[in-house]
Amino acid sequence: LGDVYKRQPVYSPESHSLYQDFLISNFLLYYPDPFSISRQTWKIIVQFWHLDLSQTTSILLGSYSKFGPAPRDPVSMLRSYLLSIKLKITSITDWVSRLKECPLYAIISGFSPDDVPGIGTFYDFFRHIWNSEQKHLSVQLRHKKKKTPKGKKHGEKTPNIKSTSAARFLDFYKKHPLPDPSFSPLSLIFRLYKQQFLDVSVSHGLIQPSAISLAGDGSPIRTSARLRYKKVCSCSENGISHCNCKRLFSQPDCNIGWDSSRDCYFSGYHLYMFVASDSANDLPVFPILERASRHDMLSFLHTFFTMKTWLPQYRVTKLLLDAAHDADAVYRYCQESGIQPFIDLNSGNTGNFIYKDTFTINNNGVPVCKLGLHMKPDGVERNRNRCKWRCPKTDRSGCHCETPCSDSSYGRVVHTPVKDNPRLFNIPPRNSLEWDKEYDRRTSVERSNKREKEDYKLEDGRHRSSMMWYCRLYCTMMLQHLDAWEMPSIVAFQSLLSLDA
Repeated sequence: LGDVYKRQPVYSPESHSLYQDFLISNFLLYYPDPFSISRQTWKIIVQFWHLDLSQTTSILLGSYSKFGPAPRDPVSMLRSYLLSIKLKITSITDWVSRLKECPLYAIISGFSPDDVPGIGTFYDFFRHIWNSEQKHLSVQLRHKKKKTPKGKKHGEKTPNIKSTSAARFLDFYKKHPLPDPSFSPLSLIFRLYKQQFLDVSVSHGLIQPSAISLAGDGSPIRTSARLRYKKVCSCSENGISHCNCKRLFSQPDCNIGWDSSRDCYFSGYHLYMFVASDSANDLPVFPILERASRHDMLSFLHTFFTMKTWLPQYRVTKLLLDAAHDADAVYRYCQESGIQPFIDLNSGNTGNFIYKDTFTINNNGVPVCKLGLHMKPDGVERNRNRCKWRCPKTDRSGCHCETPCSDSSYGRVVHTPVKDNPRLFNIPPRNSLEWDKEYDRRTSVERSNKREKEDYKLEDGRHRSSMMWYCRLYCTMMLQHLDAWEMPSIVAFQSLLSLDA
């Protein structure tokens, strides 16, 4: 009986060249007139022709059993799922129908048109790239939580957390390293993404891991119209209509959050994404799906320290964040870690204060003299980590103030060391063109989130498990990297294959 179920190991590494031969031979067999294919479809063919997914075999080697019937080729399964997202098909059921109806989709995937996988085969594949028996990251049986408070004005995010909370959580992550990533449910899907897409973008020079500039931001991901749960207690039978007992949630990793852009509550995740802001293609680097009620600051700290564990070779030199991350603890950490922060100031946390000799510092960290004039920037002393400012009424010939505050003909000079107030004193200063030019790149994370949610229909996936949402998210990020790679033109590709019009 053992000989019936025992077979040879599942995998023999698929050569990418064999896939290319399969694609061309079957393509010409089913489509004798290749120029009848639309230009947009040819672009997809060129991309998938050059997309080498052969490492999928070795990465997933331990997730399949050596016994039982032979499974579908995981390389073709991954390629097929990527193709479905590329074509904006959000349902696995619809995608299987498309594979059966359109031979070209099956051929690009790597399947014979008369032998395509079924719906259950795709879901089996997702379970193999999810390194856990459970489809969720937290237990399903838990208490209900109150709704997160909403913003008081249009476009206002969830009210800020206490300033001490950022320092407390930051100290916790510094003192308690996160668990080994190899035991995480995300370990396999992350390796598929890193080794076959992120590392390839690095090799193409699109990302510089030795000195990377990161832009971070959160974005709401709506997964359902309301929270799905049911009672498991017997309170209703005993006449108690409202109880605080635990409920069984179908999506325990989701909850209710406030969407400031739509001015409404939503049920789902809070996607926090880090993007390489110094990349011309707005390439994503590392994401985490937090619960919807989480504040941007807490999501940032969790995602940042998780990324440091998963990508230890990446050295962050610049952080570009919005006003929700404006906390003194973040600036102090950046100063200790050699990171240059570019963080917008929170309008609720600003205010002038006396610095030296009744000199006032405005909200942008610029000294204001006794006459109420902003002092002129006069360079940066990087060896001392401070900025230099001169009297606003000075020129090359000296100070021409009617009421000078210094006996020197050079005029009054004020230095603003970063260590005195890392939040206000920045290098370069906040009011400089250099600071504005660098901070403008923060919008790269917003463009990246837009591509995921609008171009690739991330929110349209009707999934009920973190396993499926993470699979969809990471595959969307894979396609973002694929789109950034330089590919030959359609004409050059057709000439390469000896397909002349």
